[in-house]
Amino acid sequence: MSLLLENIRKNYREPDGRPLPVLAIERFALDRGEQSVLVGASGGGKTTLLNVIAGITLPDEGRVTVDDNDLTAMPEPVRDRFRAERIGFVFQTFNLLSAFTALENVLLGMSFSGTRADRSRGVELLKRVDLAHRLDHRPGQLSVGEQQRVAVARALANQPSLLLADEPTANVDVANQQNILELLRNTCSENNVALLLVTHSTDVAGQFDRIEPLDSFNRPASGEAP
Repeated sequence: MSLLLENIRKNYREPDGRPLPVLAIERFALDRGEQSVLVGASGGGKTTLLNVIAGITLPDEGRVTVDDNDLTAMPEPVRDRFRAERIGFVFQTFNLLSAFTALENVLLGMSFSGTRADRSRGVELLKRVDLAHRLDHRPGQLSVGEQQRVAVARALANQPSLLLADEPTANVDVANQQNILELLRNTCSENNVALLLVTHSTDVAGQFDRIEPLDSFNRPASGEAP
């Protein structure tokens, strides 16, 4: 099993100090190589859930297990290294480094795991998202859609065992949306990578066999969905 969530609880705070329950998940699992799409209302906790799964945010309670490793028991430096090695993340806000080129951003994604950056793989991934002509361009010289495609290439660079994608097609032009989705899905299938993808698009969600509405398994506060 690639991912297992058990008894997850995550609260934030209202301005007046009261707790704001966001996540209350008894169990959620994703097998190695399985692909699932996560849907739900905006503000319902989908991005928070991805951040908890990746170990960027720790839950208040519960266990997050990736490849039989409990992220919640790891010190932060160990958790960061584990994420770099095992978890690919396509962020909704891209998180590209502005001082580096598209290719350098992809190669940095490799180096964060402590392995030697594979330039040929970086180039190939950028070619697959139709950015062969943009290798030496910095994020500020790229369109929003091109930045999103760089983020996808970077997330795949280390051949992770779990890939998380937060609205990966939201900022991409229509002509490239299907290319991005097929790249993610085909690469995960080829490498037996588990994929959890968040989307608001019914067209995107409809291409997945497993569609998970967040409120079907997330029950914060007295059993009510957020």
